[in-house]
Amino acid sequence: MEEFWKNLKFAWKYCKDQKSKLIKYIICNIFSMIISIVIPMLSAKIIVELTNNEFYQLILIAIAIFLIENLRNIVNNSGRYFAQVIYRESFINIQTELGKEILKLENKIIDENSSGTFIQRLTNDTSRLADIFNVLNIYLTKIITDIGIFGAIFLINKKVFLFILIAVIVLYIIENTRVKKFNEKDKIYRRKHDRISGFVGELVRGIRDIKMLNAEDSFIDEMHNKITDLNYERYKMQDVDRKFHLLRGFTRDLTDLLLIILLVTLIINKELTVASALIIHNYSNRLPSIIDSIGILLEKVKDFNLSSTRIFNIINSDKFKKEKFGTTHLPKVNGDFEFKDVEFAYDKEKVLDKINFKIKANETVAFVGKSGAGKTTIFNLICKMYDINKGEILIDGININELDKDSIRGNITIISQNPYIFNFSIKDNLKLVKKDLTEKEMIEACKLACLHDFIMSLPDKYDTIIGEGGVNLSGGEKQRLAIARALIQKTEIILFDEATSALDNETQANIQKAIDNMKNEYTILIIAHRLSTIINCDRILLLNDGKIEIEGTHKELLKKSKIYKELYESEIIDKKIN
Repeated sequence: MEEFWKNLKFAWKYCKDQKSKLIKYIICNIFSMIISIVIPMLSAKIIVELTNNEFYQLILIAIAIFLIENLRNIVNNSGRYFAQVIYRESFINIQTELGKEILKLENKIIDENSSGTFIQRLTNDTSRLADIFNVLNIYLTKIITDIGIFGAIFLINKKVFLFILIAVIVLYIIENTRVKKFNEKDKIYRRKHDRISGFVGELVRGIRDIKMLNAEDSFIDEMHNKITDLNYERYKMQDVDRKFHLLRGFTRDLTDLLLIILLVTLIINKELTVASALIIHNYSNRLPSIIDSIGILLEKVKDFNLSSTRIFNIINSDKFKKEKFGTTHLPKVNGDFEFKDVEFAYDKEKVLDKINFKIKANETVAFVGKSGAGKTTIFNLICKMYDINKGEILIDGININELDKDSIRGNITIISQNPYIFNFSIKDNLKLVKKDLTEKEMIEACKLACLHDFIMSLPDKYDTIIGEGGVNLSGGEKQRLAIARALIQKTEIILFDEATSALDNETQANIQKAIDNMKNEYTILIIAHRLSTIINCDRILLLNDGKIEIEGTHKELLKKSKIYKELYESEIIDKKIN
């Protein structure tokens, strides 16, 4: 219970702005509760009047029931309206908050968890959290209504009340046991559901590669195994339900039989009138209702606790660590930065070993080296996507750990080999980085990125929807769109992570032209697979075994570095072969 109150307090902060509607909703349920207590009395009265041939009274009672039932329909409809608004607003608040917190997570945490972990918590768990106040109101109202009915039975006959109380306790024990066993299975089920959601996400995002690899059968087999395992867990949950429902059904039927025998015995002994027995019998039909309500409420509460824990873990716990930034704000950086004795490792795999280098503002500098040398890691550390283990990274002479998020990521753009393009129009993809983007700014950026002519050739031009991940664009078009985004963002530092490695010569020339358009106005860092694209860089830094082995211009490195010369000559040979 302590856990529930803690989680309820946690959920309340997302619902408290709907306090007035929650109060109105509770009032509606109180009216409905009172009506639910009165109706069985009137229904029993009808049977009594029928036996007494009081037909005029019978009509009046029927009219009263009609009016009361319609009043209940109106009240219930109002209650449903308030419930929907409360749920809608609470769900928006919780889901938005959780989305913000997920975006704050350390990349290491994201790497360690499947996408399903976050998808399920953003959808199913937030829904359960938002619905808890409606759930409590509905089922507590039902339970209180039934308690009121049993209070009426107590006033009519204490022996019958005692019998029904014992029956309710027995049924409660059965239901509580069912809920406990069910939720033990549910925890396992949810963990497996997270994993399969992540797997399905991978399948959908990687569908083209799966086809090209001719790996459909392997993926289908894997999906079949995961789905089978998941549904076996679901079956075990349903098996618990099935067995306990059978036991509860038998207990309820036995209770009904024994109640009738008790009522008949009391009538024979003149301890109960027939009219009172009819009222009690009408009320006794609520016996299964109170157990159902208690059972569902217990199940919902345990479900709510589990969802709250899963959401709370992301928002507040150390299990899902958040990125940490400083408080110093730089509205605009010059573009100078420095690595001083920087060490970094992914888990225990050391990638950078006391690396040192300086970059001056508006320089164009390239990083080269064999695969795994640490080039992309440097870019990730510059953007503070990971925290270094030792050393310092300085931007404009300030330690990166002292700067706030906007000072770093608001001044740095990274363009990867396969930049992620969202399933929006071209215009909306560009507006992501500047909400008040003007048409003039948009066109200028796309012209500099050598993309405008291509966009104007499309039927819907800048309003063209480009598909999930930019599926309707080629690799070069996606990269040029990413360059246009960077130009609109006007960051002082632009990082190209092997942005031309998989492109044809014509597309590479367009990308190179786009980069040349930005030279001397931005600090540009390039990770290059094709060394021919970086010949004109101000400096080239060669990485080897996690360190800067040598730096210089293209001509200087050809003379001084055996590794660089071998990389360049192997590229020339590859071109001749192809």
